[in-house]
Amino acid sequence: MSVLFPSRVAIDEALAQKLVREQFPQWAALPLRAIADAGNDHRMFRLGEALVVRLPAAAAYVPQVRKEQQWLPRLAPQLPWPIPSIVDCGRPSETFPAPWSIYRWVEGRRPDPARLSGDVTTAVDLGLFLTSLRRADAAGGPAPGLHSAYRGAPVTQWDDQVQSRLPLLDVRERDRAAALWRSVTSAPECEAAVWLHGDVAINNLLVDRRGALSAIIDFGCSAVGDPACDTVIYWTQFRGPARRAFRSTLELDDATWARGAGWALWKGLIMLTNTAHGQAAFARRVLNEVLEPGQ
Repeated sequence: MSVLFPSRVAIDEALAQKLVREQFPQWAALPLRAIADAGNDHRMFRLGEALVVRLPAAAAYVPQVRKEQQWLPRLAPQLPWPIPSIVDCGRPSETFPAPWSIYRWVEGRRPDPARLSGDVTTAVDLGLFLTSLRRADAAGGPAPGLHSAYRGAPVTQWDDQVQSRLPLLDVRERDRAAALWRSVTSAPECEAAVWLHGDVAINNLLVDRRGALSAIIDFGCSAVGDPACDTVIYWTQFRGPARRAFRSTLELDDATWARGAGWALWKGLIMLTNTAHGQAAFARRVLNEVLEPGQ
C-alpha cells in the first residue's frame, strides 16, 4: 500500500472515529476520547465504556499489533490475572495503512509508586503472574527481535552502549558498574526460551480500589526468550521485604538474576542522559540500587 504512515500528531480522535465508522459501524455512535499517557508505542482511545481503540504510533510498532492479536487470546487462559482482551481486529486501509485493534476496557488504575515499593502482596502476586507466564506454552512463539525491542535477547547485545556510557559515572561508580557488567557478560546464558512480558513497569500494572493487583497490560514487547529482563522492576520499584518477596516468588536461578542486573544497569545508563522530565533522576535511583551491594 502506498499510503504514508501518518505522523503521531495525525493519529487523533478524528482518525480513530473515522476508522471505527468505516470498519465497525455497530460502534460508530459510541463516544470516543483519547486516553492520556497511553505510552510511547501506541495511541489509545476509549470507545464508549467497554472498549478501547489501539493504533500503532509508527511503522516500527506495527509488528506488535499482529503479535498481540495472535498470541494474547492464547496466553490469557494460561495466566492467573487478566491481560488485554482483543474484541476485534482492524485492517489496513487507505485511511490508516496498518493493522489495529479494538480491546475490551480493563478496569483499574496504576499503582501508587510509594505504596508499591513496600507492597509485599503485590510483589508476590506479580511474581506469581510472571512465573505462570514463563510456564505458558511457548511453542511457536515469537523470538526476540525488533518487535520486542530485543527484550528476551541476550543483554550482552548492549555491550557497546554500556561501555560507551560508563565514563558518565564517577570513578567509584564506574569501577563498580564495570565489575557488575563483567559479571553479567560472564554469566551463563539462558538455557530455555520462555514467555516474557518485556516491559514489567509500574505503568503496565493495574490495581483495584483496594490497591491489589488486578491486571497486567501492554504486551507489545513480549517474546519467547530469556526472562531476565522481567526482573528489572526488582531494582526500579520494590524495596525491602517487597523486593525480597518478589525475588523468592519468581524462582529464578542466580545466572538469570545476574543477567537481570545487567538489564537494570543498561536501563539506568541509557536513561541517565534522557532529557525527558524526571528521567535522569529516575536513572540515578536505578543505578544507586543496582550498584549497591546487599540490597
